[in-house]
Amino acid sequence: MEETPRKVLVVTPHPDDADFWCAGTIAKWIGDGATVRYVLCTDGGKGTTDPNVSSEELSKIREQEQADAVEILGVQKLVLLHHPDGFLEDDDEFRRELVRQIRQVQPDVVLCPEPYRKNLAWHRDHRIAGQVAIDAVFPYARDHLHFRELWEREGLEPHKTATVLLWGAEQPDTHMDIGDTLEVKIRAVAVYQSRRSGRSESEVAEFVKERAIGDGAGQDYDYAEAFRKLTFRT
Repeated sequence: MEETPRKVLVVTPHPDDADFWCAGTIAKWIGDGATVRYVLCTDGGKGTTDPNVSSEELSKIREQEQADAVEILGVQKLVLLHHPDGFLEDDDEFRRELVRQIRQVQPDVVLCPEPYRKNLAWHRDHRIAGQVAIDAVFPYARDHLHFRELWEREGLEPHKTATVLLWGAEQPDTHMDIGDTLEVKIRAVAVYQSRRSGRSESEVAEFVKERAIGDGAGQDYDYAEAFRKLTFRT
């Protein structure tokens, strides 16, 4: 994508998912004037190897880390859906929540996880979040008779989103140059101390750089983020 979208919605299953996969792109777009909203689907309260921390304690830590990360990136709004980590469902409740966010934001682009991976393991919440986000974009947010109550009671008009970018794709077809925003991405990822597994800040930075180098392989720039692009008629 060469043009900067005006409005962007990011659907992230857990704290740190979006920041690892697309924070460089988000920072780039915000620097160019885009308005960005993050929707954090779960509380992140399960992903730890520490037997001494409870799910409730961990969720508070991880949601705060997400808040700190979006502040670093300059994201204008963070919405917390508070679903329990590991329990996202492809159901009307979750789909309605995402349709509400799409109709509120009226995004040009939605970013979310790739739901379909054949050869690489993928967290169940990632699969569900990606699939429900795509369905919410098309057809549910498009048609006023889907979740009619959002239109009649909340005044949320239908919206057609032109583009969805899926992170974590096995065969990406869209790359974003993040050379100018790599450092801010590193800062955003580094706030997740609960997920470091003993890594130092320098090790986290090197990990993020190596991933960006890999995603930039074959491109005309050194550091990139990679996506699979879906387009919809608007």
